[in-house]
Amino acid sequence: MNNIVTVQEAVTAFADWNEPTDAELDAIDREMPLILADVDLIDAQIIAMDHTPNEVDTRRVRRALARVLTEYRVLANRTTDAAGDAA
Repeated sequence: MNNIVTVQEAVTAFADWNEPTDAELDAIDREMPLILADVDLIDAQIIAMDHTPNEVDTRRVRRALARVLTEYRVLANRTTDAAGDAA
């Protein structure tokens, strides 16, 4: 009888690419307000799906969507400003 053994852990346990780089962590930090706004929007949508949506649910989703759009705009402007400074 032959045993099938995976060697994935042995191969990737000490790989350099296993951890995020400092640049990747910085990018995550820059995008964190947008990520949190997206999570809030998803939470509001889930709450609204749990029952028949009412006025409060509608306002919650609308407010969360507005926050997501605002964070997108802020991130886009920050990225554009950084690209302009580099040029």
